[in-house]
Amino acid sequence: MRKLIAYILTVLYYFFFGLFLVIFHPIQWISLKFGGYNVHKKSVDYLNFFLVSCLYILGTKIKFNNKYQLPENKPLIIVSNHQSMNDIPPYIWFLRKYHPKFVSKKELGKGIPSISFNLKHGGSVLIDRKDSKQALNAIINFGKYIEKHNYSAVIFPEGTRSRTGEPKRFSENGLKMLVENAPSSYIVPITVNNSWKLLKYGGFPMEIGVNLTFDVHEPIKANSLPFDELFSKVETEIKSKVIVNS
Repeated sequence: MRKLIAYILTVLYYFFFGLFLVIFHPIQWISLKFGGYNVHKKSVDYLNFFLVSCLYILGTKIKFNNKYQLPENKPLIIVSNHQSMNDIPPYIWFLRKYHPKFVSKKELGKGIPSISFNLKHGGSVLIDRKDSKQALNAIINFGKYIEKHNYSAVIFPEGTRSRTGEPKRFSENGLKMLVENAPSSYIVPITVNNSWKLLKYGGFPMEIGVNLTFDVHEPIKANSLPFDELFSKVETEIKSKVIVNS
């Protein structure tokens, strides 16, 4: 019976998820063309409010636990483990005050209504994983961009999402480039739990009744530690809160 309910709710989830992507694509275009960055950002915020709300159709409970005051008017580098694409709308919505941008693979920059448009025009960076020079230059420029505008960069050092919740090895290169090019930034480690469970059956059906949590750790001034120590501290904090096979 649970599986049958999951099939029904998954159909509803995908219907509304796709509907909102289609609706907000022209809204984003109009907002950017006639209102500029700030109006476009508002449209992206509301898009992600609705995308987060779609998860409630599945009975998903979402908790964004943050007991720290994040620095304002400073660039932030948000470092997180990565369990599914469902990690991303909550980041955009719950951290909207900090203008989150993403380091994303170039393949997502075309063909997906609303999502591709925002990645290309909203300040995020698209990298070619097969072209290390392009990826390096893109991340360097991205660091300078968030430093200049006091925006936030969201980076997933695992590179690809974990399909079981078990954290993969963190790669230091992307974070190192961001820290070097956004010297006034603060690192904000965040641990995601149970996002992978939404796709435990491969995406159809999606799992129902998942408790999706985001645990924010204490911000760290990027230049307060040698990079090796900083990287180790961030990785340890994130992974220490990961719950595997719960």
